[in-house]
Amino acid sequence: MSRKPEEFKKQSFFRLLKYTKPYKGRLIIGILAGFLVGGSIFGVLMMAPQLVSAIEDRTTTSDKAVEESQEKVLEVIDDANLSKQQKTAAIHKIYNPETSEKVSKELKKIKKYAEQYKLPITVNKHSITWDKGFELTIPVEDELGKMSWQFFTIYVIVFVFAWAMKNLFTYVNRYYTRWVGTRVVADLRNEIFQKLIGQSLKFYGQIDVGQLISRCTNETSAIESAVANTIADATRCPLEILACGISIFIFCREFNDYSLPIILFIGLPLSILPIIIISRRIRKIYKKSFAKIADVVSRMHEVFTGILIVKSYNTEEKENIRFKRENRKYFRTVVGALKMELLMAPLMEVVAVAASLAFFIYSYSQGVTLTQISGLLFPAFLAYQPIKKIAKISTYLQRSMAAADRYFNMIDIDTAIKESPNARPLKSFENEIVFNDVTFSYEPSRKILDDIDLKIPKGHVVAVVGETGSGKTTIASLIARFYDVDSGSVTIDKHDVREIQTKSLREHIGIVTQDAILFNDTIANNIAYGCPGVTREQVIEAAKQANAHDFIVGGRHKDGYDSIVGDKGRNLSGGEKQRVAIARAILKNPPILILDEATSALDTVTERLVQEALNRVMSNRTVFAIAHRLSTIKHADQIIVLDKGKIIERGTHDELLKHGGRYKILHDHQFDMGQPRKDDEAEEA
Repeated sequence: MSRKPEEFKKQSFFRLLKYTKPYKGRLIIGILAGFLVGGSIFGVLMMAPQLVSAIEDRTTTSDKAVEESQEKVLEVIDDANLSKQQKTAAIHKIYNPETSEKVSKELKKIKKYAEQYKLPITVNKHSITWDKGFELTIPVEDELGKMSWQFFTIYVIVFVFAWAMKNLFTYVNRYYTRWVGTRVVADLRNEIFQKLIGQSLKFYGQIDVGQLISRCTNETSAIESAVANTIADATRCPLEILACGISIFIFCREFNDYSLPIILFIGLPLSILPIIIISRRIRKIYKKSFAKIADVVSRMHEVFTGILIVKSYNTEEKENIRFKRENRKYFRTVVGALKMELLMAPLMEVVAVAASLAFFIYSYSQGVTLTQISGLLFPAFLAYQPIKKIAKISTYLQRSMAAADRYFNMIDIDTAIKESPNARPLKSFENEIVFNDVTFSYEPSRKILDDIDLKIPKGHVVAVVGETGSGKTTIASLIARFYDVDSGSVTIDKHDVREIQTKSLREHIGIVTQDAILFNDTIANNIAYGCPGVTREQVIEAAKQANAHDFIVGGRHKDGYDSIVGDKGRNLSGGEKQRVAIARAILKNPPILILDEATSALDTVTERLVQEALNRVMSNRTVFAIAHRLSTIKHADQIIVLDKGKIIERGTHDELLKHGGRYKILHDHQFDMGQPRKDDEAEEA
């Protein structure tokens, strides 16, 4: 049953969250740091108006205060009703006023914290004294009754400290959350690689390798760039916005002015609305872009792997045109998403600027002081950046979810060969391999094998011949259980291969294919592939038996066994690759050997060397050989002839020649090609 797109999106999101569970410790540290960022910002916002107020009071009232003090002194002097002692006291009071209300509040706070945390501070009426180790008295007010510059400096130092803490906690938040995000994406890559490598060969026969590479790289890269950044912002920005919002309401209550929250409540929905509308569109476009880049990667992979044919047929320009066409389609989808993405920030800025200017107009008309404006607008401005990041989070989230949808779609495909819960290990191969009425098809509409009955006794060489597409390779694949039969069974020592542990089964089987598959590693590592713990001496001995040692150390490959073979073994000749592959099979030393004619594409001299190596590896083993050159299977214990998935002949080489059927026709076609028969010569005479 198909899921609705919305349900699938939600599922992708929550499935991604589950990947953070192993790293919850680091994630919690990052989130707690985000809380502390919000707390630090709240502290800074509470202090900012006090700093502005101190500066405003001093700059706007200092001259006026001096004039007022002078006038008061003259009035006291001219007052004839006061005695000299009373005049002196009155003048002293003018120049030494009572602590202002604002400073008094701050002193009470300092005294409270000093008592609560047992700080070595004594709070006086007009000063603060530090009395531990040394004594330092800091005046709180100056001669004008305003906050002293020393006390103001302390405020500034505390403000800077709070700001530094805010940035420290921001660093911790970003580091730990991004670490978790990056680690999660690394796990996603590991998972999809493990999933893909476990899929059946049928799966690889139905999908393009370029598409798989794109899923492993582009999709996970998109998730990484989004998740690694958005987790940090998503855990911190809401707290920053909350701290700013709380401080705004506190100042609104203090100044009895609720105009800014009203403007914000009007402006915020206006700024979020385009995000909601545009983000939906972005996700759809990015899903298209991931599909297009997969097509681009697929095109590149196909051309590069077939570069010999491209150059042989002079189709470079044609392939260039095709690639540019695919790349142009991808470019258009990315630009479409980019246009939507870039629209968000300008729209939000317009709304934010309009709201701020509206508030300035209102403040100007109402005669609001600078302290009030700073207390309200400073947190609003600080909130703008996290709000803007929230908008980006939405964009990145939509992009990552588009990639996650495709990622989980691939993860949910399961074509792997299922192992029976009661599967037993194959400890040894003692008797025979038997095909019992085996039927198999890759597609329901066309049978590849039909009612195959075949017995391969231990120590025998059984060869299979037939036209291309007759099912020769499929029989070999069923022995190794690369596929499961549709009906019938394949047994080893009377045990159905479906009841044998897959790993155990394949440990008993060695394969040498017509097209030797090597990895971009050293010659030694390619020989030792799949045989952990082997020594260099064992590798060399296997190479000698495969007639490979001489060319490895002969000087053509300067690093000998440590020479890199290159991508798909391009640094080796065809015969050299085959001998390395045979050495690999010899080193594995399997009791069952599958040979997909390894000499059909080689020259005569190289074929002789390879055939000698094959004869050694076939000795004392059970061999199933797919034959193209009939000369290589003359001495097989049994030869079967396939035609359209059915066994039409079986017997030894001599028996089949005497029978005069399809095998003899194939034999004569190979050995009599170009040699006219005697009756033809007589007829021409």
